[in-house]
Amino acid sequence: MDYVNLGKTGLKVSRICLGCMSDGAPIGDLKPGRQAWALDEQQSDPFFRQALDHGINFFDTANVYSGGASEEVLGRFLRKAGVPRESVVIATKVNGLMRDEPNGKGLSRKEIFHELDESLRRLQTDFVDLYQIHRWDYETPIEETLEALHDVVKAGKVRYIGASSMYSWQFAKALYLADLHGWTRFVSMQNHYNLIYREEEREMIPLCRAEGIGLIPWSPLARGRLARPWQSEQTKRGETDVFGNRMYAKTEETDRKVVDRLADLSKKRGNAQATLALAWMLAKPGVDSPIVGATKPHHLDDSVAALDVKLTPEEIASLEEPYAPHPVLGFS
Repeated sequence: MDYVNLGKTGLKVSRICLGCMSDGAPIGDLKPGRQAWALDEQQSDPFFRQALDHGINFFDTANVYSGGASEEVLGRFLRKAGVPRESVVIATKVNGLMRDEPNGKGLSRKEIFHELDESLRRLQTDFVDLYQIHRWDYETPIEETLEALHDVVKAGKVRYIGASSMYSWQFAKALYLADLHGWTRFVSMQNHYNLIYREEEREMIPLCRAEGIGLIPWSPLARGRLARPWQSEQTKRGETDVFGNRMYAKTEETDRKVVDRLADLSKKRGNAQATLALAWMLAKPGVDSPIVGATKPHHLDDSVAALDVKLTPEEIASLEEPYAPHPVLGFS
């Protein structure tokens, strides 16, 4: 495994991050945020162990994943496996709906303080290494959010703060206000970025590179679309992923051309499509640690294999050539 500094911080993270959205939902559990393809605790634990065996030290979850169950199973695994707390980097997020009440979501001072304590309890830890705002909150002044995040850092409950999908002007405003008031600055951007969705290359990625912000893209395999030939048999996730299917529904014609080009290179090189898609991403300046999920053992194997694949400039150009502009996807 290779390790890099997250942005311009001194924090070392593995070049592959294990995303935990698929972990922690017992069969039949109808908690908010539960994914139909999610694994129960017994099924999740082997993937946490496999990640550690690969040298992955970076785990990303969120309070909303399976209504908090994802954080719970990750925390319990690390505790019962005897993993030293300082040997791993735990990232979680806040904003999504957690309670059916007026203050049950968002980025208010009240909600950040409450949800962070709840995340710490579920993760069985005294601090989170990276605390991220899951999306922009249009109902809360960003100044209130930034000051609250600064306070939880100063309280020792959070080491670094990050953000996720939003418009670049919003992120630039947040960085400016943090600098203006002397508040803790965002160090990472978890953005939607992959071979079939490259709109982030227009503004967000150049902004992050200029500001020294580390990129940890979500959905680097486009919800599995880049991991298999276009006409392959549907997976359980592909059949039930309402969010993903809605995002890419209007661009199937152009997306297929990219996937077909990737499949051709896969046959030529003898590497899995997922491996090549991640190798493409890892070659992009500013990308620190793509976040990959795993529900089958080969998923992590294919992801880690990307570290040993170096695409030629010609191969990269070939993969990128069929791309067509997309509407903004993933900000909500």
